[in-house]
Amino acid sequence: MSEAIERESMEYDVVIVGAGPAGLSAAIRLKQLDENISVVVLEKGSEVGAHILSGAVLDPCGLDALIPDWKDKGAPLHTEVKVDRFLALGPSGSFRIPNFLMPPLMNNHGNYVVSMGNVCRWMAEQAEGLGVEVFPGMACSDLVYGSDGELKGVVAGEFGIEKDGTKGPNYEPGMELHGKYVFLSEGARGSLSKMVIEKYNLDEFSDVPKFGLGMKEIWEVKPENHNQGEVTHTLGWPLGWKAGGGSFMYHLENNQVYVGYIIDLNYKNPHLYPYGEFQRWKHHPDIAKVLEGGKRVAYGARVVTKGGYQSIPKSAFPGGALLGCSAGLVNLPRIKGNHNAMLSGIAAAEAAAAALKNGRKGDVLADYDHELRTGPVGKDLKAVRNVAPLNAKFGPLLGGMMLGGFDMWVSNLFKFNPLGTLKHGKDDAQSTGKASDYKTIEYPKPDGVLSFDRLTNVSFSATNHGEEQPPHLKLINTDVPIDVNLPEFDEPAQRYCPAGVYEILRDDDGSNPQFQINAQNCVHCKTCDIKDPSKNIVWCVPEGGGGPNYPNM
Repeated sequence: MSEAIERESMEYDVVIVGAGPAGLSAAIRLKQLDENISVVVLEKGSEVGAHILSGAVLDPCGLDALIPDWKDKGAPLHTEVKVDRFLALGPSGSFRIPNFLMPPLMNNHGNYVVSMGNVCRWMAEQAEGLGVEVFPGMACSDLVYGSDGELKGVVAGEFGIEKDGTKGPNYEPGMELHGKYVFLSEGARGSLSKMVIEKYNLDEFSDVPKFGLGMKEIWEVKPENHNQGEVTHTLGWPLGWKAGGGSFMYHLENNQVYVGYIIDLNYKNPHLYPYGEFQRWKHHPDIAKVLEGGKRVAYGARVVTKGGYQSIPKSAFPGGALLGCSAGLVNLPRIKGNHNAMLSGIAAAEAAAAALKNGRKGDVLADYDHELRTGPVGKDLKAVRNVAPLNAKFGPLLGGMMLGGFDMWVSNLFKFNPLGTLKHGKDDAQSTGKASDYKTIEYPKPDGVLSFDRLTNVSFSATNHGEEQPPHLKLINTDVPIDVNLPEFDEPAQRYCPAGVYEILRDDDGSNPQFQINAQNCVHCKTCDIKDPSKNIVWCVPEGGGGPNYPNM
């Protein structure tokens, strides 16, 4: 709840937090249904798309449903998938998995290699053309509740808090933006979504949420190494066949290639260094031959939801709804969630528009929650719901590919999953093992040509936070990193963070360890909020405009 601060307020029919594919789809659909519905979209990034990071191969079904004539309107979908490859990697070679063995849903033909940041920028233009108000640089730091306990609005645009938490000379209290309905479309592990899930106990009947850490670079490669429309996914080396994860390499236009690695955050060995695995992967001969002679031009990282169908919390609550990755709608084996984000936005908009037409406000949009689970999104996720738990239990080869592939094939042919619905078990923090039970892992030093150190790469994310604002990474107990996490887990924060935010500093003789937080480096990936084995780190929204400024991610 907000402290008692006098703030101005603005009233809308629908307030949407987050200008990603889910939030913008909801805004557009609301205006398509009724041009008189007042809609505002609040985006914490400095501009729309600044905080969007995705692979991305886009299934256009969501865009088809929202704006059927998107081609005529100039949507930035320019590269259709032409070549679709799945590789199992060893240390020095690879084996191509025949496409005919893959379940039909894994087929990427008809999809597009895109920058979702640019897609969202284009969607924001469409929304504004319909009369939606879109405000970037407006971080939403708190929630406002009504007299009956319903979500009434958000606090946005609070600036000028000093490092010690006091109000500085240029303090601005921000505004309360009230809506008859409030949509939270913050992406994976949204800070407001966490509050709402806890307040309304939305996860009472769902499985634990699960996540992966996705890291991505954009490369400009030599023309002879470029094949526009080629899509490659790999698994195996360097992670091996026990930890879950895999890579992607997408050839888009202008001799650019997206390269990325996703590592499931349920890994057990606390010595594992996800960023180091990504950098090592680029030295595999199949990858290095594409990047040879090229240059990296951008870097970013973001967590990906992977819990699937059984981890979706109740998505509607008094006064609002969870959209897109705030509800966890990524199809893990397809590595796709943007189409489901768009479809969820459409469904939420239709439920809210119907409620407003009937004079309702602030109630539970039960129709939305039902549509999410039984409509196109639910059907997409239900068919693959066992891949993540199988992956976690048996590894990506036996679990994800063989058993998961069998389960998906049967689901595709007979419309049921022979394994039923498997449970995830522990959450990602609880999955972390004790350091003494696992061997340390030696990672090669970055060569500065194909592989790079973290801080150098962070400079390619254009990340910036105001130096005078308080750290947005909070420790519940400041003693835990040194007193608990260091002796028991070798403090994995210094490795799992893909931006070098967390460090253990020591005296010259190795004594007196100190835990340091370099919040300035944070790319808003949210890994620390998920993977910390003591659940001691809380990611909070910084001032609006802070964080990465991704150009074409």
